[in-house]
Amino acid sequence: MNYQQTLDFLYSKLPMFTRVGASAFKKDLTNTIILCEALDNPQDKFKSIHVAGTNGKGSTSHMLASVLQSQGYKTGLYTSPHLKNFRERIRINGKMMSKTEVVSFVKDQQKLIEKTEPSFFEVTVAMAFDHFAKHEVDVAVIEVGLGGRLDSTNIITPQISVITNISLDHMNMLGNTLAEIAGEKAGIIKKNIPVVIGETQAESAPVFVNKAKEVDAPIVFADVELRAQDSKIRNNKLSISVYQNSEIKYKGLQSDLTGIYQHKNILTVLETLAVLNEKTEIKTDQEAIYKGISQVKKQTGLQGRWQTLSKNPLVICDTGHNEAGITEVIKNISQTPYQNLHIVFGMVKDKDISKVLSLMPKNATYYFCKPDLERGLAADELKEQAATFNLNGNNYASVAEAKEKAIQSADPKDLVFIGGSTFVVAEAI
Repeated sequence: MNYQQTLDFLYSKLPMFTRVGASAFKKDLTNTIILCEALDNPQDKFKSIHVAGTNGKGSTSHMLASVLQSQGYKTGLYTSPHLKNFRERIRINGKMMSKTEVVSFVKDQQKLIEKTEPSFFEVTVAMAFDHFAKHEVDVAVIEVGLGGRLDSTNIITPQISVITNISLDHMNMLGNTLAEIAGEKAGIIKKNIPVVIGETQAESAPVFVNKAKEVDAPIVFADVELRAQDSKIRNNKLSISVYQNSEIKYKGLQSDLTGIYQHKNILTVLETLAVLNEKTEIKTDQEAIYKGISQVKKQTGLQGRWQTLSKNPLVICDTGHNEAGITEVIKNISQTPYQNLHIVFGMVKDKDISKVLSLMPKNATYYFCKPDLERGLAADELKEQAATFNLNGNNYASVAEAKEKAIQSADPKDLVFIGGSTFVVAEAI
């Protein structure tokens, strides 16, 4: 098989969550364990950092990888889903796994894949671990796919576990309350392994504290230890100063991720690095931290986080797609100067659509579209549901058409925002 045939085999043969939803989610680790045992347990051959959470885990993972890379560590990064290219999921020092290596992994494991019938995600996790072991990375940042306890990535014993925050998402699989969802995410907390929680939330904090106590894991909350001040955007960079108690720890720390919600992720990253410095052999200095956080996109290839696609009119996209994510997006929109607002919007069927629509700005012209996958919600249905919340506009046959129409309709001083689903953003980029 060539590269395209290999991808077709993975996409067509294996149940894929991004395409079909909950039916592709395997609620146990058996297949991952079988695949990794056949590969001589590659996950045990490198140090790792495990990152879970409802929102922010992607940005946090990329920031951590960028800082570690700046420190000179050979750094693996496993994230999901990909936006444009399957190989975005598996990187070393920002460089995607080669097509040849993807082909050879699938060819070598094809019989086992056909016999065990794993999900698409289970295979990509095994592929990533094998790739990192073969290339002898110093450390790999591993982003959880969904939940934590039963996520395929949860066969690692990391140096540190990180949980960014908890909000209502994937309730059909993870639970209906913040405490239930926190219970699933807390599944990555391991015996004696330190854990950093990004955001203190009344419903989830006791769940994490109890789990940590149960397994003797030292626990710390980043937003209790650190606070961000003096936030401003200048020269297309977010600038903040970070304090611990009344002492300034980082003055004028700059990030190329300019969404205002990145404050929380930056504090999570800084606290994670502080705990690693104190309790493990993974050390980073201030120079690497300043450089790594200021060059995340350049060093890791991260896209889709409050990303400017073009100017005059200003076109911005963001992958925020649940209640908490959309809330942050709307804060960003409200802080962006514009004359008129145009929103290219599409969603997938298994999200809390009413809740998201209830949050969306009413003073905008909407361009409804369906992301090109089975889980995508039909544009005319979305338009109909949106109308009940006084969100008005037309529906379009594709994301590309909706984007094109929005840009054509906008004046130079207008804002065109593209979002609602990670998959809408992927197609727009």
